[in-house]
Amino acid sequence: MAADTAASHAAQAVELLPIVVLLGAAVIAVPLFKRLGLGSVLGYLAAGLVIGPFGLGVFTDPQSILHVAELGVVMFLFVIGLEMQPSRLWAMRGEIFGLGLAQVGLCIALLTCVGLALGYPVPESFIAGTGFVLTSTAIVMQMLEERRTLAVPKGRRIVAILLLEDLAIVPLLALVAFLAPGGAEVTLTERLAGIALGLAAIAALILAGRYLLDPMFRILGKAKAREVMTAAALFVVLGAAFAMQLVGLSMAMGAFLAGVLLSESTFRHQLEADIEPFRGILLGLFFLGVGMALDLAVIAANWRLIAIAVVAYMVLKFIGIYAIARLFRASNREAVERAVLMAQGGEFAFVLYAAATSVGIIDMESNAVLAATIIVSMALTPVLVIAHDRLMPKAAPSTTGVEVAQNLNANVLMIGFGRFGQIVSQPLLGHACSISLIESDPDLIRDSRDFGFKVYYGDGTRLDILHAAGAAGARLIIVAVNDAEAALKITELVKAEFPLVPVLARAIDREHAAALLNAGADFQIRETFESALVLGEKALEMMDAEESERAEVMADVRRRDAERLSLELTGGLYDTAARSLILGNLPLKPAPSGEAS
Repeated sequence: MAADTAASHAAQAVELLPIVVLLGAAVIAVPLFKRLGLGSVLGYLAAGLVIGPFGLGVFTDPQSILHVAELGVVMFLFVIGLEMQPSRLWAMRGEIFGLGLAQVGLCIALLTCVGLALGYPVPESFIAGTGFVLTSTAIVMQMLEERRTLAVPKGRRIVAILLLEDLAIVPLLALVAFLAPGGAEVTLTERLAGIALGLAAIAALILAGRYLLDPMFRILGKAKAREVMTAAALFVVLGAAFAMQLVGLSMAMGAFLAGVLLSESTFRHQLEADIEPFRGILLGLFFLGVGMALDLAVIAANWRLIAIAVVAYMVLKFIGIYAIARLFRASNREAVERAVLMAQGGEFAFVLYAAATSVGIIDMESNAVLAATIIVSMALTPVLVIAHDRLMPKAAPSTTGVEVAQNLNANVLMIGFGRFGQIVSQPLLGHACSISLIESDPDLIRDSRDFGFKVYYGDGTRLDILHAAGAAGARLIIVAVNDAEAALKITELVKAEFPLVPVLARAIDREHAAALLNAGADFQIRETFESALVLGEKALEMMDAEESERAEVMADVRRRDAERLSLELTGGLYDTAARSLILGNLPLKPAPSGEAS
């Protein structure tokens, strides 16, 4: 009996091993690759290769993992949909059906030529090239999120193209059936019935989202059961994906539509918080599965063909994306970045190739070679993005319509005209003081003109610019830049070259304030100090403190802060006497070893 129990426990432990290995591989690889600057996607791919059939062999069937992990892409699209209100999506219709359609059309034409040049028949060349045109939504979305460009215009244009590619999988799958041997025998009625079924499913999903989802979540919200809300969120995502898959459409498109329909719901933020943990884990699992599916035996046997295909497909797709981007008036920088991000094949290619294999357009070996080509391109994408970021020269600011500081003459010279400088300028202008304003951000200069400010272009860290801006003749100089290092450098430069001109400086924090004073600033103010004290005083008032009591407390706080800063100039932030002036709610701890006492 004991032996049977031990054997049962051992069997359960073995069943848990793959899960432990998957999680352990991700935990080790992703932080390591991010630390090396290689990104999380490449970390997942590498980890998958190591633990897959051609590495340690912990997993022998990566396709089964990929099948489950595709739900990560589905949930990712749902979260993206939550950020896309219908009005915003409608505003993107030109980019989706204009820019997206143009890019897909040109890239299909270019990539079909690769197969033809290698001597393959037209149907096989077309399917192979078209599959590669369908970009990896998972990789590109992850890259956009990591680069924090998902919500900016250039990021939204990429999202629009990806949406068009998701929509394109429907007619492409229908075309596979038509191109198949005997596929032409499929009647027009059958094809129209398939299209009608897809449109009916989309319409049903839209109606359900408009009239059923928000009331359902309102009822569940009243039950105040968080786990039920999480279950409902998963039900909506997976239900929408299943409905689309049932009629032959993309699961990701169904989830995206569900997200869009809930984007204006009062429960949007809670839904996003509920889905986020599942999305992150499953998306990571997807990349792990892609890494495992990299069949090294197929690559070894067909490495020349795969190398030629990867290079040809990626180069031609890069050219097609770049050409369309420039045609639609994108800048050279944006066009190159878009082409680098989208030059790989994607997960929808596996669906297209599987469909083509099932109807006899391509054989099993060709399917394996094409799948390896897609996976290699996906693995190369993070490397290409890193190379792009390191090799692409930084964008020089456009100074079109901006005047450079030259021969300026005013009582006050203000360097930096962001949110802080704009407020500082008001009492000076109200007192009719003459001010010369210089700023190094051309966009900010152009925007300031709309609000009645004449601002000149100039870098205050350069001595020639300070001379041109009239620093020598100014009665005082205000350093209001939003860069601690630049503010310190300007202060040092001004006090070295124009020692008689007082310098008033904006400090970012206490340490910066002390550094500015040590550099010779005549006055500094931490950017949050006065506003925080005003808020604190208002809080005392709402706590029914008397006016005289409030004034006494605020005077004490100001005195303590001034004395503390004076002590920190010599003793540092951890000076014991300085820290004793803080009104804290814990006993004072000793200074860290090596710090001033």
